[in-house]
Amino acid sequence: MTKTMSMADTLHAKLEARIRSGELPPGTRLPTQKVIAEDEKVSRTVVREAMARLEAQGITVARQGSGVFVSDDARYQAFQITRQEMRELADVIRLLEVRLAVEAEMAAFAAARRTLPDIAALRAALREMAEVADDPEASAAADVRFHMAIARASQNDMYVRLVDFLGVRLVPPRSLYLRDMPVEAQQAYVEKVRAEHEAIVEAIVRMNPAGARDAARHHMQESLSRHTELSETIGQAEPLSDN
Repeated sequence: MTKTMSMADTLHAKLEARIRSGELPPGTRLPTQKVIAEDEKVSRTVVREAMARLEAQGITVARQGSGVFVSDDARYQAFQITRQEMRELADVIRLLEVRLAVEAEMAAFAAARRTLPDIAALRAALREMAEVADDPEASAAADVRFHMAIARASQNDMYVRLVDFLGVRLVPPRSLYLRDMPVEAQQAYVEKVRAEHEAIVEAIVRMNPAGARDAARHHMQESLSRHTELSETIGQAEPLSDN
C-alpha cells in the first residue's frame, strides 16, 4: 500500500466517523478540499481520494457550484466491509467472531431445508476444494462457493446475499497462518479444514440441524482459535497478503 493510499484511508475513516457519529449531521456542507488539506496537513490528492470514497458510499453528495454535503441518510447506509478493512489480522478475527453465529444458524437451516440439488452442489464444492488445495487463491474461491452452497440450501435469500457480499473476504488468507510451516504441517492444516467441511455437509445431508449447527460452529471456532493464536504469537496485527 502506498503512503498516499494509506493517508487517504486514514482521512476517509476520520471523516466517515465524524459523519456516522452525528458530529457532521445530514445536510452539513463539508469544508473545501483546500481547507481539509490544510487542516489535516495532507495533499489535495489525499483529500480527493478520501472524498471520492465517501461519495461512492453515498455518505456525501456533490452539488454543482455549491460544494459537498453530508447526504440525508448518511448514518443509515448499508453495512459494508471493504477489502482494505480486511488487510489486518485483527479485522479478520472480528469478522470470524461475527461469522461464528451466522454460519452456525445458516448451516442449521440448510440441514432442515436442503434439496437433492443442494446436496449435489455441496459435494461438488468439496471436490473442487480438494482439487485446488495446493493453490491458495483458487482454494479461497472454492471455499467461498462452498459457503454459498450452504447459504442457498438454507432457502433464505438473505444468507445468499450476505455470503455474496462478503465474497473472498469470507475466507481468511491462509498464507500468513501457514508461513514458515513445514510442508507436512501445511498438509495437516488442509486435511483438518477438509474434515471440518465434510462434517458440516454430512449433517446437512442427514437433515440434522443440531449436528450441522455444531459442525459449523466448531469449524468457525477452530478458525477463530487459529487466527487468535497467530495474533498472540506475532504480538500485533500485521498486514495480510491478498492470497
